[in-house]
Amino acid sequence: MIPALIKRKLRELPDKPGCYLMRDRHGRIIYVGKAASLRHRVRSYFHRATLNRADPKIRGLVKSIADLDIIVLRSEADAILTEGKLIKDYRPRYNTLLKDDKRYPLLRIERNQPFPRIRLCRFQRNDGAAYFGPYASSAAARAALEFVEKHYGLRKCAALIPGAADHTHCINDIVRFCAAPCIGKTMPDEYRRRVEEACAFLRGERPAVLKEMQAAMEAAAQALNFEKAAALRDTLRLLYLAVKQHAHIGRFTGRHADSGRAGVLALGKMLELKQPPRLIEAYDISNISGTLAVGSLVAAVDGIPKPARYRRFRIKTLQTADDARMMAEVIRRRFARLQQEGAQPPDLVLVDGGLIQLHAAKAELANLGLADIPVAGLAKRFETIYFGRRVLTLPADSPALKVLQRLRDEAHRFALAYHRELRAQRIRESRLDDIPGIGATRKQAILRHFGSVARLARAPEAAIAAVAGVGPALARLIRQALSG
Repeated sequence: MIPALIKRKLRELPDKPGCYLMRDRHGRIIYVGKAASLRHRVRSYFHRATLNRADPKIRGLVKSIADLDIIVLRSEADAILTEGKLIKDYRPRYNTLLKDDKRYPLLRIERNQPFPRIRLCRFQRNDGAAYFGPYASSAAARAALEFVEKHYGLRKCAALIPGAADHTHCINDIVRFCAAPCIGKTMPDEYRRRVEEACAFLRGERPAVLKEMQAAMEAAAQALNFEKAAALRDTLRLLYLAVKQHAHIGRFTGRHADSGRAGVLALGKMLELKQPPRLIEAYDISNISGTLAVGSLVAAVDGIPKPARYRRFRIKTLQTADDARMMAEVIRRRFARLQQEGAQPPDLVLVDGGLIQLHAAKAELANLGLADIPVAGLAKRFETIYFGRRVLTLPADSPALKVLQRLRDEAHRFALAYHRELRAQRIRESRLDDIPGIGATRKQAILRHFGSVARLARAPEAAIAAVAGVGPALARLIRQALSG
């Protein structure tokens, strides 16, 4: 039987593209999907035929759904990108696709170079370059790359500062319309202007350029040059997709910001705070029977996560499972550091858990003279909010609850990722511990030399033997152990 909350939401679904998030009775996100029409796609899960004929995974998913959320987007391309990000962030149980590290393509312009180039890449770094995308379609990204290189005369050669010698065997200024700054055809200032125009086009600020291509396509069709017209049509479609995608990403972020601010205002009223909690920090603990215990801190401003403020902690004082004392350690270390740095404290602290974790966090803040910082706890089982002496249960569609749930889930994901990383490292390092003749000192020397067990496993036997204190016989044992 479909819950009443789900029935109501199914009736209100819009016939628009977007993403949908399925939650279980604990509020956890268990599935993320995309749709060209949210109304048709989401309703299809609850058809009798689906429940009767679908594979066990789908039937299990539907039976587990206690609530659902939607994000309305402008296009199916936006939905593809958003779906991938949500799956990577929350790793829902029922999703099987997009769980790996595949990245959507971006375009990167090296604006900090004397003669910038444009390149296709899949990772965005803080390196001073300008990035455009990500693009749901590799074809769209490549079409945009090809177009701006030709239209704006950007170079393709690999030299950092191209000169006449680089032009000796290059004909790109003839066959690809390169501006050829290497031989002085274009002066540096003019070349830089071309780069800025290309950036403006990719940001969607030069619609006249696409109109010119549209006119050229129509002229080719009228001249009965249908092959050229078809090529221009296909390129134009891809360029529209590429430019629209980049422009819509900013608007999508703005809609999330509006939703986040509304939730923060509702949260401030619900908790009766003096002012809305613009800066919220959420904390979580992850461990297995006390081993490799870690803590996480994630932060949000106006309800929007700010990864630059995230922090992670290796628990130092405990070797047994005690989430409350571990939470106390993380709070103590975090806020003692804030006091030392004179940094701004959060407007609200959120801990994952119930009264025990809440009291532990409040006691540590009081010991540091920070008892006036509000602290709330969010228990997973019934999504109960603990705040002071109050115990609150909000409707599932409450904007205030959604802000807390998203932060709690993000803190849990961040802590679990760190715990898995340490566990994988421990498993790798234990392979060295099992090799006869390798004690703590030799193990430290080997890892210091190679950096990791993974690099050691790829090293030739002679390189291993060259490490001080190893020698050929032990190197042979190491190679045999790591290649097995």
